[in-house]
Order: sequence, then C-alpha cells, then structure tokens
Amino acid sequence: MATTAFAPRASFSLVTLRSSLLRRARFSVCSQLSNDSATGKGFEGRVGFLGLGIMGSPMASNLIKAGCDVTVWNRTKSKCDPLINLGAKYESSPAGVASSCDVTFAMLADPQSALDVATGENGAIEGLTTGKGYVDVSTVDGATSKLICENVKNKGALFLEAPVSGSKKPAEDGQLIFLTAGDEPLYETAAPLLDIMGKSRFFLGEVGNGAAMKLVVNMIMGSMMASFSEGILLAEKVGLDPNVLIQVVSQGAINSPMYSLKGPSMVKSTYPTAFPLKHQQKDMRLALGLAESVSQATPIAAAANELYKVAKSQGLSDQDFSAVIEALKAKLQDSKH
Repeated sequence: MATTAFAPRASFSLVTLRSSLLRRARFSVCSQLSNDSATGKGFEGRVGFLGLGIMGSPMASNLIKAGCDVTVWNRTKSKCDPLINLGAKYESSPAGVASSCDVTFAMLADPQSALDVATGENGAIEGLTTGKGYVDVSTVDGATSKLICENVKNKGALFLEAPVSGSKKPAEDGQLIFLTAGDEPLYETAAPLLDIMGKSRFFLGEVGNGAAMKLVVNMIMGSMMASFSEGILLAEKVGLDPNVLIQVVSQGAINSPMYSLKGPSMVKSTYPTAFPLKHQQKDMRLALGLAESVSQATPIAAAANELYKVAKSQGLSDQDFSAVIEALKAKLQDSKH
C-alpha cells in the first residue's frame, strides 16, 4: 500500500464546541468495548514506532500482532530484531520512520532523549510533512512537550502528547492508560491504535496537560511506594509478619494493586524491573519542578524524592522503583552506628 498522509475524517472538522468540551470531560471507550479498535480496524496507514525499551517494545509488538503496518527504529538496532521477526519494517533513523509513516509514536526514556529523537540530526521532525502525525508517549515535562509540538507544527504536521499510566505488564497486556493532549483530529485518528495498546484514553485539551497529569499521577505513585516501604519495615521491626500486612492492606480501603503485586517481592528483597527506579526519580523531580512553578507545596513528595535519590546512589537505578525500600534500610543501618 502506498504511503499517504492521513487527513481527519470530514465529520471531525464539524465537531461543535459543546461536543468537544463533553469529550474532554469523559474518558474514551475502552479497547475491550470495541472489536474494531482492538484489532486495528478504523486506521488505514503506516505506523512508526521510535524507542523500543521496556515499554516501547511491547507497545509496538501489540500493534504488529493486531495487524498494523509498523516501521520501527531504536538507537540499539538489535532491539528492533524481535519486532522485525514479527513483521515490522525497519528504518535507520527517526527521520526515515516519520517520512515513511502516517502516524509515528515515540517512547523515550527522558525529556532530553525525547527532544533529541524528535529534533536532533536525522530526527523525526525532518521526516514530517503536512498531514502526518507525531504522538509522543514519553513522560516529559510540559516545556519539552510544547517545544516538540512547536517543531512538529512548523512542518505542518499534527502533534499529540500521550504519556501512559502503567508499566511493563500493562504494556504487554495492552492495558495502558493514555493521557493525551494536543491536536484533537490526530487524537481521533490515532484512537484505534491507542485502543490496541491501552484500556482507556483521556483527552485533556492543550499540549502540556497530558504531561502535567502524568507527572501528578507518578508523584502520587512514588509517594505511595515510599510510604508502603516504611510500613513494611515498621511491621518487621515490631515483630509483625509483613506478608500478613500486605494481606490486611489488600482487603481495606487503601488497597492498591501495586501493593499486592510488589509487596511479596519487596519482603524478599527482590525487585524485578517493571518501572525502573531511575525513571521514578526523574518523574518525582519533574513533578516537584511543576509544583514549584505554580507555588504548590509538596512536602511529602519532596521527602520521597530524597529516598529515591539515595536509592540511586546505592546503584539501584535499573532495579524496579520498589527498591526504594533499600534506601530506608540504609537509613536504619546508619542510625545504629
């Protein structure tokens, strides 16, 4: 099939302000509720995917398995090979991917990587033309997202920020939550693709809102994990079985799937990586910067961030973020000396 730049369906251009506001106020239909979306029907064109790390690889894999025409790129080419074996095409640069695809997704580790892949030498921007779409699903700060958006718009293309809530397992299972903002026609066009990779999607209006929502969510998550770590260690210290603590928590009002999933491994001092600790600390740092920009006090998150920094200094950056409990163990040891 020849590569053609997509255009929004005519009905999208006739959306009234009222219906647009209503759409902003509710989340879109889950992928499980739409067989067409879950199998990629409703989108005709080529899909690009940049960044095949712990999140990007399973996301791109789900697109391929759903029958999408996918072209991939990664700095380390060997990470592309499993997807090529599944049927993906390969381009040697982000520009090549964006040039050959109608919608290009990017999942990069941090703001600088997201910016470099989009705007650097042979970056995706060089391959964008009028009518193409660029969807950045990385977790970045609002300023970075707006800068990428500006560069995309200068090429006549459409931009959507769409950071995800969820880690490795939800990415593998197509159960991510997309927090999107930007060009609504691109949101509508990319919806079938988002529904393959996720269980729900929110459209939040202007660029920057998606990034802000993701940082708030991850700030809460990081603080919860730090507090949970304190609870496990306190239970052990007073002679309680931490595994029973996990059971008690799982049956009460403060139940969270995160506690049930990660608690047993934490008790065993093992931290299989689903969401790297270095990324959690990065998100805490960005969230604190966001809070400072609007003069919002976040003392709990600030204290939690210090624990993640200690854990990084212990060489735990690539372990799961639940390894933050090791920072508290270190503090306990220090207090004994």
